[in-house]
Amino acid sequence: MTGTPADTSGKIQVPSSVPGAGIGVGNRLRYWKRIFSAYLGGGQSHLTFWHGTPEVNEATVPGRVGEYWQRFAAKADYPGHFDEHRIPMLDYHGHVGLQYNPIAIAQYGLGNYNRWLWDDDPDRKARFLEAADWMVDNLEPNDAGVPVWKHHFDWEYRTPMPSGWYSALSQGQGLSLLVRAHRATEDDRYLRAAHDAFASFLLEMEDGGVVHTDSDGVFWFEETIVDPPTHILNGYLWAAWGIYDYWLHTGLADAESVWNRAVTTLSTELDRFDIGYWSLYDEAGTWLPNAASRFYHALHVVQLRVTHRLTGMDVFAERADRWDRFQQSAVRRRLAWAHKTLFKLLFY
Repeated sequence: MTGTPADTSGKIQVPSSVPGAGIGVGNRLRYWKRIFSAYLGGGQSHLTFWHGTPEVNEATVPGRVGEYWQRFAAKADYPGHFDEHRIPMLDYHGHVGLQYNPIAIAQYGLGNYNRWLWDDDPDRKARFLEAADWMVDNLEPNDAGVPVWKHHFDWEYRTPMPSGWYSALSQGQGLSLLVRAHRATEDDRYLRAAHDAFASFLLEMEDGGVVHTDSDGVFWFEETIVDPPTHILNGYLWAAWGIYDYWLHTGLADAESVWNRAVTTLSTELDRFDIGYWSLYDEAGTWLPNAASRFYHALHVVQLRVTHRLTGMDVFAERADRWDRFQQSAVRRRLAWAHKTLFKLLFY
């Protein structure tokens, strides 16, 4: 197992990359081989889990930890691989193969939590708690001693991510699942694990956390721990909801403070992800910005609508409406597809 190495000062050495350098010729060939297999090979792949239709859960009540903010119904009915304990595994094809992904496991658990509340089905409750148990059992310290959910497989990003990488996204989704498990059972194992996972949101990346405060004092959650940071938008939003859930459930002042800082960042920095006809997936630091795929653009719209529900701030509804108009335009969809394709060819 390889984590992120620590230097002699005890700080985490965050993997660095040169914007525009891509992932290297060997990694690029391996990446494209795996991607073609997943997209064109037929059958199940990790995309089976991720690429459903994003939906706002209109039954949720802001200010209360109840049903999860997105429906996740399709994720609850994931038709792919499971282990002997009914924990979902994703097939990434190629050299990555069949793997546990903590983000997917948390979302599967949240989807089954919703289905349990809708249908009063004891099997849905069991599946929700099985996922929560996996999250408790697989929370482990990184090289700085901070409890995280590690992804035990290599991943291709702007900087190749070695096995053992962790993420604000998995930390936030884990919090959302664990506080609901504690609410449903009053079993303190779930709350203790949530407290441990929350610690990563109080620490900068270099100290083993998942936060980056930039030179302007802007506060970011980082889905990928790389230098320079890339501020993946969907990961930031899901992570922020995890903080919101944790704050609602615990009432802790630290959690309220982190949530408020997250909302400030989102409300003031959204222009950075708007290219006039589409949204950006992240801030890749490349000469051609990284436009979101059609799926992730639709997800951004749903996430902003949920964030408007949670905050009551019109800035999120207005941006969601703008980006929704973008995706209703056939011309903008084609332009975004061409943009994304060129980005992939140049940098992945």
